[in-house]
Amino acid sequence: MDLRSKARTLPGPVSDPKKLPKWNYDGSSTGQAPGEDSEVILYPQAIFKDPFRRGNNILVICDAYTPAGEPIPTNKRHPAAKIFSHPEVEKEVPWYGIEQEYTLLQKDINWPLGWPQGGFPGPQGPYYCGIGADKAFGRDIVDAHYKACLYAGINISGINGEVMPTQWEFQVGPSVGISAGDEIWAARYILERITEIAGVVVSFDPKPIPGGYEIIKKAIEKLGLRHSEHIAAYGEGNERRLTGHHETANINTFKWGVANRGASVRVGRDTEKEGKGYFEDRRPASNMDPYVVTSMIAETTILL
Repeated sequence: MDLRSKARTLPGPVSDPKKLPKWNYDGSSTGQAPGEDSEVILYPQAIFKDPFRRGNNILVICDAYTPAGEPIPTNKRHPAAKIFSHPEVEKEVPWYGIEQEYTLLQKDINWPLGWPQGGFPGPQGPYYCGIGADKAFGRDIVDAHYKACLYAGINISGINGEVMPTQWEFQVGPSVGISAGDEIWAARYILERITEIAGVVVSFDPKPIPGGYEIIKKAIEKLGLRHSEHIAAYGEGNERRLTGHHETANINTFKWGVANRGASVRVGRDTEKEGKGYFEDRRPASNMDPYVVTSMIAETTILL
């Protein structure tokens, strides 16, 4: 989803991509070519009206090739165009309608727009196709994108709010053949540009906010990476207690499990079932310093 763009001036209006010149960019700066042979060639493939500069200005979808004319590995349009240009496929005139979901995030904290910082909104229910300042976050961006796509000539057929607040969806189509892909990529580009202007980040991640259980697992993984430091701070005499016997894990080994009292960190079955809850770090000794242990857990799981 790493979209890039650059601009150039033409001597006059152009409406046919075949009449546009090829161009190039430095592929070594995008991880697509080595530094000693970095030139990647842009082939113009589809034209849309430019909703930002307007007038006779255009947006051009390009795909990328080596100087020898071979599609680079990230060029997925080239093989798709070969399929859609096959006579048997062309004869069928395949139509596509694509739903594109996305989530709007606050730029500095990478957290959904309208959500409390580090917290979560109310239960799902009122947000799907909802209206109101407490249910629909970022509608000005969504409507600006809708209008810009219509202006560009993209066959955008609708928008709606999703079940998660600040997640939205637009639909493109019906579009024929390769144009479905061109229109989705152009619509994504326009959305990225509009959110850039608004100072908001757009995420196309299918699960942008991990569930509570996923966060718990990531926190436990972080604890495992600093196992020795935590053991050193978790009290005196732990080497006599954490032997790997009598419902303890060995002091030299970090492991975690669900309902496992012989693990370093135990997760309850209810937490696994509900997808949220708490976990138990079973390593601290009874003589541990609570200031040291609690702050170290916070440092490891939140700050690192």
